[in-house]
Amino acid sequence: MNLIVDKDDIRIDKYLSDNLDYSRELITKMLKDGYIKVNQKIVKPSYKTKINDEVLIDESYQIKEDINPVEMHLNIVYEDDDLMVIDKPSGLVVHPGNGNYNNTLVNGLLYYTLNLSDLGGNERVGIVHRLDKDTSGLMLVCKSNKAHEILAEDFKYKRVYREYYALLIGNFPANTAYIDAPIGRSKTNFNKMEVRSDGKKAITNLKVLKRYKGYTLVSLVLETGRTHQIRVHMAHLGYPIYNDPVYQNKKTTEFGQFLHSKVIRFTHPITKKVLEFESPLPKEFQDFLDKLDQN
Repeated sequence: MNLIVDKDDIRIDKYLSDNLDYSRELITKMLKDGYIKVNQKIVKPSYKTKINDEVLIDESYQIKEDINPVEMHLNIVYEDDDLMVIDKPSGLVVHPGNGNYNNTLVNGLLYYTLNLSDLGGNERVGIVHRLDKDTSGLMLVCKSNKAHEILAEDFKYKRVYREYYALLIGNFPANTAYIDAPIGRSKTNFNKMEVRSDGKKAITNLKVLKRYKGYTLVSLVLETGRTHQIRVHMAHLGYPIYNDPVYQNKKTTEFGQFLHSKVIRFTHPITKKVLEFESPLPKEFQDFLDKLDQN
């Protein structure tokens, strides 16, 4: 992954920790091990940045850590021998990484059961797809490797139906929209994605559910699964998701973006039965809509 420096005379370890979702300790280790290079050269953590320095980050770097089981409340909507459907709260990271090895969904899953698929490796047991930290709602967890294999293919070939609810800032002008805009990593901010011509194909279908003064509640169905896809597409159109800490330029609360995985429908990988689940909006989301209704 490439990053172009936009500030002068800052220690590279500090600059990167301020601009990446990595701890300064991890960045120091990556620099020393040659997994981060500046202008194709290994540099010390004390290297002072120059504007337009090109930073190359090898994302294959991993720190081997034991993933500890951690007791936490899991809202399990459905469970059998092969899979679970979890209703994830906003604020919960899905899998360990970037210095967070104890407060993720995977830690909670390991406390709940050791019967989890391991095709994704030690840090992603059971995880066949993910939601952003501050996106709430339904997601699948695999208990058997067979279920994981089949569902991974189903996600790849768009056989899993996912519908999200989001509250947009502004009055979206159309009742429906088909958004086909490729998405790639930002060259200047590692934490952000952006619409760019050389990005990967990304398609989102939008339907307006309700209009409020200054806001629009929409339903969104994904045809692809790019990182931050919905958030990037909405911000690109000029209607960012309310309370999004990354893609809108307003003060946000700890709850994060008002984006909720509302419905998931899929064919059970073993029984072949079609299963569909729907999740109520989180209290913070629903309370805000109720307040808009009152106004």
